[in-house]
Amino acid sequence: AELKKASKRLTCHKRYKIQKKIREHHRKVRKEAKKRGRKKPKKDPGVPSAAPFKEELLREAEQRKQRLEELKQKQKLNRQKEHEKKRKLEAKKNAAKIKEKAEGKESSGKSKAKTNKLLDKNSKKSFCRELKKVIEASDVVLEVLDARDPMGCRCPQLEQAVTCSGGDKKLLLVLNKIDLVPKENLEKWLNYLKKELPTIAFKSATLMKDRTMEQFTKRRARVDLSRTTECFGSKCLLKLLQDHVRTQNKAIQVGVVGFPNVGKSSLINSLKGVRACNVGLTRGVTKSMQIVHIDKQTKILDSPSIIADPSNNALALALRTILNTEETASASVLEGVDAILNHCSKQQVMMHYSIPDFRNTEEFLALLAQKRGMLKKGGVPDIENIAKVLLCDWTGAKISYHSQPPESHRPPPYLTEDITAKMQECFNLKNLEEENKNAVQGLKCPSPANSITFQSAGMTNGTIQENKVIEEVSEWENLETSMEGEEDEEEDFTESDDDQDDVEEEKDIREVTRKAKLGKRQTSPTNSEKQIAESEHSNSLSLSLDKTADEDDAYDFNTDYV
Repeated sequence: AELKKASKRLTCHKRYKIQKKIREHHRKVRKEAKKRGRKKPKKDPGVPSAAPFKEELLREAEQRKQRLEELKQKQKLNRQKEHEKKRKLEAKKNAAKIKEKAEGKESSGKSKAKTNKLLDKNSKKSFCRELKKVIEASDVVLEVLDARDPMGCRCPQLEQAVTCSGGDKKLLLVLNKIDLVPKENLEKWLNYLKKELPTIAFKSATLMKDRTMEQFTKRRARVDLSRTTECFGSKCLLKLLQDHVRTQNKAIQVGVVGFPNVGKSSLINSLKGVRACNVGLTRGVTKSMQIVHIDKQTKILDSPSIIADPSNNALALALRTILNTEETASASVLEGVDAILNHCSKQQVMMHYSIPDFRNTEEFLALLAQKRGMLKKGGVPDIENIAKVLLCDWTGAKISYHSQPPESHRPPPYLTEDITAKMQECFNLKNLEEENKNAVQGLKCPSPANSITFQSAGMTNGTIQENKVIEEVSEWENLETSMEGEEDEEEDFTESDDDQDDVEEEKDIREVTRKAKLGKRQTSPTNSEKQIAESEHSNSLSLSLDKTADEDDAYDFNTDYV
């Protein structure tokens, strides 16, 4: 027997109830509309038949309508053309990239890359070029050292290039950030370094007013002048330079060189008394040579930082490389933090950060992230970002740490007795010692208990010649110049892409992309393996952090990173 369909009939009581509800609803809607004051749009009455020049007015109205429609159509067509152009540009870019990868980068691609690199101010090659200009142009070279690790801030390649250049070129050492080191340790370093080269104790002023800044007369909180605004050693350094001017009987140029974040630009600002150079916590703020006039007789040349050689140890690379924390891989940042912690006293680090005992670097970072509130979703510690913050703190002026000078004095081979005597000529060394003593006595330094003891890794090798930088850091430059290269390619394509692209070219591009993709799959299986390894590493980190407190009292990090 077939099933009958359910009847749609309702009882009268139910039907009347529904109708009543609908009427009430309509009444409510009308009431609300009345309250709002919304009225139906009045119909256009048009031009009355009795009006004069009725036909002309109607014609004008029609013409206006036509013009508006034409404008809308034109705008629509322009939008479509722009979308097509963008699509073609993207297709061409992809095709060009795939061609370069598949064919091993043709000569035209290499020439474009070279021109892009030359134009790129952020590249390491341009840094070397500008540094070389400063060294060649300057009569006196000031090598700025961080007082917390003076030996690690010295570059033997640069010192050799200055001392062996010939002529009357002088090299002076400026021991900056002396307010972050205990007095005893500072005196030891001054005694050690003055045996090799004339050394000036210096503390740059950190709160400098810009020339263009307006002076506000608002009440401010009390500021510790010895640690912020006051400058130490500037008078002594200016005296030395003036003595050299008198002996030479001509105007001199003074080059300021050093590794990133040692305080080159802040030293120039404190000598000038005005914020003449840009200063920042990020490394590599100065990207080209900058001339600052101090007197009629002295010019100071600000230079970009020295590039650390990739062959250096992990500690030197962590503290002395031009590191962009936004773009660098998390593995390299974690390696740097691990190297810093391995060269410090564990107890002092725990006391400084007020953190309980930790077993490895990842556990330390997790505890620090929890303390500072740097957490991801679900309360997971943000290890990558806290590692970047920690690196910035150690290169900046936040943390007080000190390293001991070597027990036995062994000068480098390029600093012979004749060269040291030549570098000490024309300078009043007795006056320099007295000025250094006065600066140390008048300075407010931290106590040895509040400063972390740090094991220096020795001198840091740097690259000054452009050829060496190209061979060693070509991959780094390619990553940095890719953005500018893409912009230049866009300009080239816009010149040639007007309306010459046809459907056939698009088909060719698609074929090339397919072939290149197939070739890439066959030739480069290592990239996929790397990606899998990275994903496994990140998964292991997250899993280790999610363990409960019942399993272990402290965090259980079983992951090993290289």
